[in-house]
Amino acid sequence: MVNITGIVDEVARLDALRALDMLDTPPEAEFDAIAAGARHLFGCKFAFVSLVDADRQWFKAACGLEASETPRDVSFCTHTIAADDLLVIADTREDPRFATNPMVVVTPFVRFYAGVPLRVTPPGGGAALPIGTLCVADDKPQDPTREKLEILAGMARVVEALLEARRTSKENLQLALDRQEVLGDMARTHRLLQHAERMARIGSWRLELDGERVHWSDQTYAIHGLEPGSQAQLALAMQFYPDDDRAKLEAALDRCVRQGTAWDLELNFTDAQGRPRRVRTLGEIDERAGKRVAVMGVIQDITDRYQFERRLVAVARTDELTGIPSRRAFNEELEVALDRAREGAPLAIAIIDLDRFKEVNDRLGHATGDKVLQVMAAKLQAVQYLGDHSIARLGGDEFVLILRGRRTHEELVQDIARLLADLRYAVPDDRSVITVSATIGACVYGASYVDRASLLKEADEALYRAKRMQRGTGAIAGNSAHIQSLVGEPR
Repeated sequence: MVNITGIVDEVARLDALRALDMLDTPPEAEFDAIAAGARHLFGCKFAFVSLVDADRQWFKAACGLEASETPRDVSFCTHTIAADDLLVIADTREDPRFATNPMVVVTPFVRFYAGVPLRVTPPGGGAALPIGTLCVADDKPQDPTREKLEILAGMARVVEALLEARRTSKENLQLALDRQEVLGDMARTHRLLQHAERMARIGSWRLELDGERVHWSDQTYAIHGLEPGSQAQLALAMQFYPDDDRAKLEAALDRCVRQGTAWDLELNFTDAQGRPRRVRTLGEIDERAGKRVAVMGVIQDITDRYQFERRLVAVARTDELTGIPSRRAFNEELEVALDRAREGAPLAIAIIDLDRFKEVNDRLGHATGDKVLQVMAAKLQAVQYLGDHSIARLGGDEFVLILRGRRTHEELVQDIARLLADLRYAVPDDRSVITVSATIGACVYGASYVDRASLLKEADEALYRAKRMQRGTGAIAGNSAHIQSLVGEPR
């Protein structure tokens, strides 16, 4: 293990890490989205949000690696923490520190690494200490540009803000709950807590079970868009939630009253001015002398955080070049479609591979190749005859369709033939015209193809069967038909 004593106070560093209470927590969309964005930025196989504990490296988010942790003594990130600075290893085999590292000489065969330390303020204050990294890695050497490394550093600052926000939110929520015990006889503490509520956008509330009287703090009124002192009623409070979320909150309140079960929910909400918000609400029972006398809790306006997280997820789910859904979005949507298919809904997938695309890149350059990809994505988006369907870019020059409804059985051959015609595209150059076409392989959900892996495998094999017979044609798994384009002239 790299010795960081004397550079970083290891005891204080571990205290700062454990104060976050993040180790071994479930995956969260915002951290996953940042890791996915970093991997996309560098075009590499791996990206991680890594937290370095005393003897292990644990991944809050991991792209490209199934393991949730690795031993610290083989961790690249330990070196990043030791330096407390950006660490870039262009080729691990050329660096004596890493040439014999197990992560280099055996799977995953890491050849390139770049990591930025994640720093947080330790409990009690003081200088921020490195507790982990945002890092990327690949099995091929890389020499990243300064611009990419600066963007990676900026993404690390976003991760730090999320970590600090989690800790601050936890502390403020606990502070607001503690307020219930001192309300009434500690006026100074009460005033400080009111300031904390405003800063954290957290309000407290109490529902007396005898008569269902409701008490709100000033910040709870503010979150609802009401003037402090307005009549607070349980029925009125429930009206701010849409029907589905209101049902969730009513069920949680009922369980709390009957069974003493606490709740922690994130719900949609519309305030008195009609502004859509997102709130987090916590509630628990208040017992006195063994009798349940009230339900008390807090409500927090988390709209800004929620919208930021949704934007990060949207970026991770969208292909940057074409604007259509990415492979990640396709995988998620296909799993939903498979659940419905197991209940009897028709389903098929079709993989589309562009012919002569490499020739376009080689002869006319990547800018023209990018335009071809954008044109093909636009053509796919404009198709109306496929019925209920979704499109996505798998990567490179491959696209994929999810097809639903009766056409997946009755009209699939005809639809593929029409699609082959629509996806022919003539790209002029100085000497001639390069006709880009599509070869299509499809697979229909059935007894032999019941999961994502088998559907993709069979569709891919059908595609290469069609390509071997003739580029610009199609084939369907389990069907010997060789599908020809309906129209021969490219558009």
